[in-house]
Amino acid sequence: MSDNASLSPSKAVEDFDVTIVGAGPVGLALAAWLARRSASTALTVALVDAREPADAAADPRAIAVSEGSRMLLEPLSAWPATAHAIERIHVSERGRFGRTLIERDEHGLPALGYVARYGAIVDALGETVRRTHTRWLTSASALTPHAEQGDDWITLPIESGRPHPMLHTLRTRVLVNAEGGLYGDARAIGGAGTPVSREKNRSGATRDYGQTALVGTVTVSAPQPHTAWERFTAEGPIALLPVGGMRQADYAMVWCMAPEQAERRLPLSDDALLAELGVAFGDRMGRFEAIKGRAAFPLGLAAAKTLARGRTVAIGNAAQTLHPVAGQGLNLGLRDAHALADALARHGASPRALADFARARALDRRLTIGATDALARLFTVDMGPLSGLRGLALAALELVPPAKTALARQMMFGQRR
Repeated sequence: MSDNASLSPSKAVEDFDVTIVGAGPVGLALAAWLARRSASTALTVALVDAREPADAAADPRAIAVSEGSRMLLEPLSAWPATAHAIERIHVSERGRFGRTLIERDEHGLPALGYVARYGAIVDALGETVRRTHTRWLTSASALTPHAEQGDDWITLPIESGRPHPMLHTLRTRVLVNAEGGLYGDARAIGGAGTPVSREKNRSGATRDYGQTALVGTVTVSAPQPHTAWERFTAEGPIALLPVGGMRQADYAMVWCMAPEQAERRLPLSDDALLAELGVAFGDRMGRFEAIKGRAAFPLGLAAAKTLARGRTVAIGNAAQTLHPVAGQGLNLGLRDAHALADALARHGASPRALADFARARALDRRLTIGATDALARLFTVDMGPLSGLRGLALAALELVPPAKTALARQMMFGQRR
C-alpha cells in the first residue's frame, strides 16, 4: 500500500526507478497508471509533493475534463462522482453574426466533456494511488535545482518535515516533473534549474497574450443545464461551464480581459462586477445573481520544445501552460502521463523510454498547442477592421461540419498512438 510519510532518517539514500515530483492530477494519474503495469514492469515509484493530500483535495476550482480524459481515468476507478456532464457547447461573438453549436449527439458520445472540482479529481486519484505500492512523500519539497544527473542515476535532495525540516537524498533512474503552475511561474515549465527547464528557456515557445483571467463561480437566474458557453467579446473570451448542484444554476466563469481591467474589477462589489459581466455576456441565461471565489491570473503560452533530456522529463503544466480558451490544459497533461506510463512499461526506467515518449507526444502536442494558440490569438487580439473575420470563422465551422468535427475531436481525444 502507498506510504504517505517522510523519507526514513535512518537511510541516507533511498533508490527508486521513477520519481514523480508533483501530486496534482497529472502526477497522480502517472503513478496510478504505472502501478497498473507493475505486474509486468516491477518499477519502484516515489511521488513527492509539498502539500498534504487533504489540502489538495479541498481545492474548490472547477476544471474542464474532456470525454477522452474520462475514458482514461475511469479504468483507474478515479472518476469523481460529482463530475457534471457537458452535452452541448454554444460558441458566439458579441455584436457579430455567426455562432457554432457542438452537440454530443453529433459525435455519438455520452458527453462532450465534464466539469469537475479540481480537489475531487485529486481525491479520487489519490484514493487509487493509496491502494498501490507507490511511496508517497507528503509535505516534502524536491530541491530540483540541486539535482545531479549521472549516467545511471539522478541524485535528488528532498527537504521534509515541519516546522523543523530535515534534508534527505533519494536516487532515481527517471525524474518526472509533474508540478503544475501558471503562466509566468518559473516552476511551470520543466522545473526551475532542471535540464528540461534550461532547454525550454533556450528554445521553447512563449507568448504573452497581454490578458488576465478573472475566475469565480457565478449563479444565473435562467440556467440551461448541461450547456457550456464560450462568448467572445471585444475585451476577450468569457467561458461559463455548468458545475451542477441542486439548482443547476451555478457556472464556473473564466473572463479574459486586459490586465488593467482585471485590476479594476477584482475589488468591485459583487453587484457592480455582475452588472459588468451581464453587459459583456448578454442575457442568454437571465441575470447574474451571485459570484463567489473570485481570483485572477495572467494568461500566456509557454511550451517546452524538448520534453526529455537524459533521465529527466516534464509532463502536464510542467511541459506546457496554455490559454484557457479551449480548456485543454489538464486533458493534454493526462495524455502526456498515459503515454509516459506506456513508454516506461515498454522500455523500463531508461533514457530510451523518455525519448520514445517524446516522439509519441510530438503530434498531439503540436496540434493541441497550435489550435489553442490560434483560437486565443484570433479571439483575444484586436484585429481592427478585420475583426469581422472572427464571426466568419464561427459561421464557417457551422457550415462546414467536417471542420467542426475535426476541431471537436482533437479537443476531446487528441492524437494518441
